[in-house]
Amino acid sequence: MNEIKVNTLSNLYSIYFSQNFEGILKLLSSYNLLDRKVCIITDSNVDFYYGQSFMNTLKTVYKDVFKFTFPAGEESKNLNTVQKIYKFFIENKLDRKSLVFALGGGVTGDMAGFVAATYMRGIPFIQVPTTLLSQVDSSVGGKVGVDFLQHKNMIGSFYQPKFVYINLSTLNTLPTKQLSSGMAEVIKHGLILDKEYFSFVESVSDETFKLDKDILEKIIKRSCEIKSNVVSQDEKESGLREILNFGHTIGHAIETLLDFKLLHGECVSIGMIGAAYISYKNNLISKKDLERIEKVLTSYKLPTRFKNLEVDKIYEQMLLDKKTKNNKIKFILLSPIGNVLRVEDLNEQLIKSAISYVKSDVQ
Repeated sequence: MNEIKVNTLSNLYSIYFSQNFEGILKLLSSYNLLDRKVCIITDSNVDFYYGQSFMNTLKTVYKDVFKFTFPAGEESKNLNTVQKIYKFFIENKLDRKSLVFALGGGVTGDMAGFVAATYMRGIPFIQVPTTLLSQVDSSVGGKVGVDFLQHKNMIGSFYQPKFVYINLSTLNTLPTKQLSSGMAEVIKHGLILDKEYFSFVESVSDETFKLDKDILEKIIKRSCEIKSNVVSQDEKESGLREILNFGHTIGHAIETLLDFKLLHGECVSIGMIGAAYISYKNNLISKKDLERIEKVLTSYKLPTRFKNLEVDKIYEQMLLDKKTKNNKIKFILLSPIGNVLRVEDLNEQLIKSAISYVKSDVQ
């Protein structure tokens, strides 16, 4: 089984790639994770396709297998849902030895990881990402948490999984909109760290939407390599890992103010154009580069403009972001494609001009 290692200060673990769920059984044995109660945490959409089959797979090696299913969507990623999961664990007598499986996308992985990190001061968990976005991004790196009072990922921690198990075949049931959302993070990886990878992604949009097995596997593995390399050097975002926030500064504000009506990747796409515009205005990339980036995002059916929000509201929301310090909004800029520059001394007028640039004239 192919694997990529993630070597953080708190944990050395691997990302495994497979075309089914059965391969996880040997891993569970080799990691000495048998003989315990286990619980699958998943959402209603993923449960429909994979909940029972994954549960049946685990039942071949575990006596007590439980499953907690929550309504799909970012709206469920909060402390109310977490409280229900805690109650479910207590009712089924899960203990410190018990094991959690996060089966689903980014919402599931973030929330299940947070539950695992805090239940009885921490129990082991395994990421089993089923969406492209979670496979290339959120399942890797140990960021876990929930939204709070409309602030995205405001409550959380860093808590690494025992391992990440990617069943590539789950992408066969992924809606096109979700596939596009995941590609935003893929494009981001190329833009910030690998110009050749960006060019490759730029050239395979048709194959990607046709779910070409070899292309998708190459994309997922390369993105996992890029993110695991960054995370291994900076587990808790004290420096280098901040570059992974390219596009997220404006994107998170839009995502929050629109009450999560746009998918995470869609908001990141808009945010990347905003950040690229600032990069252009600072003579770090050319106008041609800016137009190229937008063309690539559009080719993956991603939005590059927002509507129904005021520029000032977005700016104010950005000031509330957990990455903002002393009223200074941090930005990751391209310098040029394949390289980045971290800045926090941009003036308000320039930031607002970037927000205006990605604001649609059609309301």
